[in-house]
Amino acid sequence: MPIVNQENSIRILADEKYPTLCVSVADGAAVVSTEKPKGDDFLQIPNLSAKDFGDREFKKTYGLKYALYGGAMANGIASADMVIALGLAGCMGSYGSGGQRLEVVAQEIDKIKAALNGKPYMINMLSNRNAQMEMALAKMLVEKEVPAVEASAYIVPSEALVYYRLKGVYENGDGRIVIPHKIIAKVSREEVLEKFVSPPPAECVASLLESGLITEAEAALAPRIPLADDITAEADSGGHTDGRPLVSMLPALIALAKRKQAEFGYQQKVRVGAGGGIGTGLSCLGAFEMGAAYVVTGSVNQGCVESGTSDYVKQILAETAMADVTMAPCADMFEMGAKVEVIKKKTMYAQNAQKLYEYYVKYPSFEAIPAAERDRIEKKILKDTFAHIWTGTKEYFAKVDPAKIPQAEKNPKLKMALVFRWYLGSSSRWAVKGDPDRKFDMQIWCGQAMGAFNLWVKGTALEKAENRHVGEVAKLLLDSCAYHYMKNLLVRMGANPDSFRGDIL
Repeated sequence: MPIVNQENSIRILADEKYPTLCVSVADGAAVVSTEKPKGDDFLQIPNLSAKDFGDREFKKTYGLKYALYGGAMANGIASADMVIALGLAGCMGSYGSGGQRLEVVAQEIDKIKAALNGKPYMINMLSNRNAQMEMALAKMLVEKEVPAVEASAYIVPSEALVYYRLKGVYENGDGRIVIPHKIIAKVSREEVLEKFVSPPPAECVASLLESGLITEAEAALAPRIPLADDITAEADSGGHTDGRPLVSMLPALIALAKRKQAEFGYQQKVRVGAGGGIGTGLSCLGAFEMGAAYVVTGSVNQGCVESGTSDYVKQILAETAMADVTMAPCADMFEMGAKVEVIKKKTMYAQNAQKLYEYYVKYPSFEAIPAAERDRIEKKILKDTFAHIWTGTKEYFAKVDPAKIPQAEKNPKLKMALVFRWYLGSSSRWAVKGDPDRKFDMQIWCGQAMGAFNLWVKGTALEKAENRHVGEVAKLLLDSCAYHYMKNLLVRMGANPDSFRGDIL
């Protein structure tokens, strides 16, 4: 990416032919060339491009050109098309399997594998309180030889995740442990990172061995490997988030991972990347400069053509500002009061979900809520009767968790929670489908990176949703990262920061 003088300004061009550049700066004017000038009054700086950022071993492990992957978004928002586009662009994508039927996930894996033909991809394993469903997914991933998973929302590792990790592990003739199934774990807390940098839990290993799901040889190697190959430090992001600032969290988690690495003495290095808030080239550069092995994008991908959400939502995302996001109760951990980050623009989801949670906390049953309030809930929020929704909810749990039905029949507060969770769970699907009758009930997961990206590309072709392609967005972020790195070098050498111009934002 040579930098050349042009009309008393500095323009950075996309070209990777020259490994270094020669620079001299006097009175704020930088002279940059690809050849050494006469005399000794110059310095050489590295000529970096998008592929030069990030951990080399990370890129080698997954077969990547660039140290960037697109994180999973449930309900297939991180679609097969998105995963394919990222893989073809030299990055990697994680398919959003959360909330999808097993047969749908299987079909999408086949589609991804056929299109990428050996290029990298991941499938998301989202923490699931239904252990049987989670194990069924893990077995299918092993059967289909999925090379890597992105583990999301785990507080403690599950047997299904440990099974995926250990199945097929062996020691070769050189004494190296070969691990065919890679795991990248998203974490935002120190205690969770420790669990993933540690070996698989002994109790899970013992249970899997006893049930015959792993062999004695696989179990014997478990204490010598970390549960995860890589850790994504997930800062404030769309969807589930602890709201942690990246600038505080990333250095702390990198240091902790290094200490745990030294404690266990693994053959391999456990790397730490950064996700949450990555919406501009400068945010990418900031993450890499703090030591991130790779970066993860999320919200900005949801607004791209390849995203699995509706065109209606994509248009809202393209108009979203940083102040247009807020926190709201989530479906999967509703009773615990857990929240997700969502858009508050053009939807009443955040307010409605919060009201339902307040009713749940205050009353022991739906029938205990005052009649006028019950009528408002059914007509204004649920837009259906409590009894009718409960009938459909029972049909759902009869398929996935039959034991839940008698529990709810005996516990009216649980029954109320399940019906309210129907609204919260359905709201994200209404957004994906673009249901015109449910525009004001749509749950649109989104972080502030979306607003930052929109502001960054304002006035360019990427301002319009229909022009955003996930592979091109990823490359733009990394090209801009390289541009600003080299620009900052020149400024530190005395160049005038106002003299720079170029096509890269």
